[in-house]
Amino acid sequence: MATPDNPATVSRPRFRNWRAFSVVALGGLLIALVMFFGVGQWLVVEDPLVKARAIIVLSGAMPLRAVEAAKLYRQGYAPEIWLTHSTEPGETLEGMGIPFSGEDHYNRLILIHEGVPAEAIHVLEPRIVNTADEIKVVAAALGRESNRTVIFVTTKAHTRRVRLLWRTLVPGQGRAIVRAASGDSFDPRHWWRTTSDALDVVREVLGLLNAWAGLPLHRAQ
Repeated sequence: MATPDNPATVSRPRFRNWRAFSVVALGGLLIALVMFFGVGQWLVVEDPLVKARAIIVLSGAMPLRAVEAAKLYRQGYAPEIWLTHSTEPGETLEGMGIPFSGEDHYNRLILIHEGVPAEAIHVLEPRIVNTADEIKVVAAALGRESNRTVIFVTTKAHTRRVRLLWRTLVPGQGRAIVRAASGDSFDPRHWWRTTSDALDVVREVLGLLNAWAGLPLHRAQ
């Protein structure tokens, strides 16, 4: 029985509480470390390749995505490559009186350089601002095509978000095969070692949170 004359007895419950708290805190720290070091690998997902209606070059990361798309085209996975038409930086430069041909123009030149015939390259409209826009534009372009499978080519850290956005925004409107550019230097096992990889992880985690929340934030590439 605990009494003022027996402080050792009084301290036992406090010691047990402190020990339990320490165990929980240590467990939480271990989980946080596992999540921190593992998030890079978790972000990277790829689907098995199958024949598709088109290969989609998502905006950004020139020339990596276009080069990979050309490789898949040469391997016979689709008869066409579709490009999206980004609003920026074209609109801003236009307002400054500076001509800009557009990212799709340069991606087209890259594809032709890599052996893709000009007639197999198509630019989708309307213009896009972010990945969510690209998903919607691609789904609309599929229309009533008999083959409603497309291959999305993007960078490694971006793959999980592309898959999530397709399943969230256009469920049941076709099949999306998500592939990462093989030339991408992103290191999923050691992403914290370089600024570029760390920025990719932060951007993609925030993008996924935004997607899970129903896309309340806009205009993020």
